[in-house]
Amino acid sequence: MASKGQKFNKYTPEFRADIVSQYFNENKSCRYLAKTYGISEETIKTWVKKHKHGDSLLSDNRGRPKKDKEQDYKEMYEILKNYQAFLKAQREKK
Repeated sequence: MASKGQKFNKYTPEFRADIVSQYFNENKSCRYLAKTYGISEETIKTWVKKHKHGDSLLSDNRGRPKKDKEQDYKEMYEILKNYQAFLKAQREKK
């Protein structure tokens, strides 16, 4: 569980794939890879488990695929626009 104010490391998908391939292809242990790269052993185990289950290493920590930020802004804009129209209609009713 994350503690308040904790900083998280972000690793590129290529780096994750390299670590997982070393685990499977070169038969290196999680402990060895963790010490070599300075990563938590549990993090490597999570990447290996995701790979075994066929999940993408491109997803974020919560298992959801990353969204396009521009699409998020467009959705938020539409929601705000609709909300403003709703508020305007409510004011006109009074």
